[in-house]
Amino acid sequence: MPQLPATNDSSFALSYNAKLKSLNSPQFPANVPLTVDRHLFYTISLGQNPCPTCLNGTRLAASLNNITFVMPTIGLLQAHYSNTKGVFKTDFPDRPITPFNYTGASLTANLRTSLSPIPRLSKIAYNSTVELVLQDTNLLSVESHPFHLHGYNFFVVGTGIGNFDPSKDPAKYNLVDPPERNTVGVPTGGWTAIRFRADNPGVWFMHCHLELHTGWGLKVAFVVEDGKGPNQSVLPPPKDLPPC
Repeated sequence: MPQLPATNDSSFALSYNAKLKSLNSPQFPANVPLTVDRHLFYTISLGQNPCPTCLNGTRLAASLNNITFVMPTIGLLQAHYSNTKGVFKTDFPDRPITPFNYTGASLTANLRTSLSPIPRLSKIAYNSTVELVLQDTNLLSVESHPFHLHGYNFFVVGTGIGNFDPSKDPAKYNLVDPPERNTVGVPTGGWTAIRFRADNPGVWFMHCHLELHTGWGLKVAFVVEDGKGPNQSVLPPPKDLPPC
């Protein structure tokens, strides 16, 4: 049998992932955004919220930037296209409201997550370039999270263990031939940086691909605005679209 690495050998996993490259050839170019219009920094964490009907009076909730996503009763894309008011807000913060040592000494403190009755989305201008750093935290527990973005491929430009350092880590990015994905793993106790161009208008979910975590609210949605060209706007729904 092959000698496989230990399940907690983070250095081996990071070394292996660093070998993944795109072709970056004339036939298959890697169009990595070299300049960034919008810098996003999202922390991944776990919290316990009050629940009178649950065992011990609490239930687990997952969050990005300490915000647990609450699903709406009306489709977000439908509300966006129809300009329906009161279905969602576009005030999701670009970075945590309360910074802390995300991966330092083990934290048992419970930062209760924010639950908004109206989903909080992030609005992005059409054709802008976005860099998103996903930072794991040690609130209550640590775990590797596979994050999936709907509507786009993105380039995985960097990853590391510990807290992301905006003054040092971007210098280590691979902006030449990084892998192009739509799903990427955020390492346990570490971070992953991705870049993409927001050239697909609409409302797009980004969520952890572990179904349990998604059900706990570990997701967010981006509202990408329409452009000005004839093919840069959300298409109308089909005439036979059944009502929700």
